[in-house]
Amino acid sequence: MSFKKTYTALLLALLSTTAMKAQDYIQCEDTCTHVHGIDLSHYQGDVFWETLGENSKMAYVYLKATEGGDHIDRKYERNIELAHKYGLKVGSYHFFRPKTDLALQLRNFTTQCQPAKQDLIPMIDIETKGGLDTEAFCDSLFKFITMVEKAYNQKPLLYTFVNFYNNYLQGKINGYKLMIAQYTDRTPVLADDREYTLWQYTGKGRINGINGYVDKSRFMDRHSLREIRFKH
Repeated sequence: MSFKKTYTALLLALLSTTAMKAQDYIQCEDTCTHVHGIDLSHYQGDVFWETLGENSKMAYVYLKATEGGDHIDRKYERNIELAHKYGLKVGSYHFFRPKTDLALQLRNFTTQCQPAKQDLIPMIDIETKGGLDTEAFCDSLFKFITMVEKAYNQKPLLYTFVNFYNNYLQGKINGYKLMIAQYTDRTPVLADDREYTLWQYTGKGRINGINGYVDKSRFMDRHSLREIRFKH
């Protein structure tokens, strides 16, 4: 390879690396004034909470506590302890399995998501119908939502994707605050023009203290953290 070709290749590689780094570190929270946060589970591995806590751009974190009737996220206990230690407002979420016994799911979640450790209202992660038809799925979900609401004496936050909401939930959960996921630059618009509280705008966020990708979300314009504070 000639010197000119070698120099050109090295220059392109350097520019590519620089662009990648810029993409990693210049993100939504760097260019706007919204209140931002993250959600975490064992998929992020060991989080360097001291480093993450120094990033004042992240005001809150939702931690995966449980899934279904018996799964407990193996990083939950460590994450909730250290998230509090380093100054983040913390909430917990349960991944809902529509075909799993609802009483078992509630017991699993409430055993881990203890009120004394919560700054934010509990969240239910709704992503699958579990093979049920829509009517059976909704019946299972609405019963579980009511059970969680009674257990904590406050309405939970509901998390789902735009398409899932549009296909199965529109018009059916109007009394509950929503976190809507859509990983594009466009602000989500729900089919029924429903207002929502938070937007999870990426599943590939970067942040100092976490190796790999992390989900990031932000409050919509007129909404704020006080709306989802846990009432003790």
